[in-house]
Amino acid sequence: MTDPTILLLEIVKLVIPAAIVFATAYTILKTYLGKQYQLKLLETKNEVQKTTVPLKLQAYERLTLLCERISLPNLILRIKSPGMSAEDLHMALLIAVQQEFDHNISQQVYVSDNLWSIIKQARQHLINTISATSTEINKDDPGSALADKLLTTYDESQEKPLETAQKAIRREASLLL
Repeated sequence: MTDPTILLLEIVKLVIPAAIVFATAYTILKTYLGKQYQLKLLETKNEVQKTTVPLKLQAYERLTLLCERISLPNLILRIKSPGMSAEDLHMALLIAVQQEFDHNISQQVYVSDNLWSIIKQARQHLINTISATSTEINKDDPGSALADKLLTTYDESQEKPLETAQKAIRREASLLL
């Protein structure tokens, strides 16, 4: 028969090296798998960016074009036609602004909430300017009277929200690049 202390000593001699080998293998494996997870995460993020960056840049381009198309001088030039009354021009301008906005509404998915808010405020300011200016003109006057009044109001305005929106678009797009 063997002494229990010798048996215990033999067990300890076997368990301690096994525990050390297990702890070492566990640490190495955990580190390796952690690094592999980080690499896979980075690869996935890079793939997503390859897709989203062009979409975001396209959104910035479309929103810049929106701001340009609904600026008063461009809008009037595009919408005004001979024979229009002031009321006809007023309605046509409001419809054109809303259609342009509706056409680009999906771009909000690709830009910050702050930028989208600036664009909506610029659109609302434009609608308010068109509506307020149209009340200063008789609705039966020729459309050119409203157009002239709108362009004068635009030129005299200190606040140009569409220009502010375009600056915000450029600033946010520059952060992406």
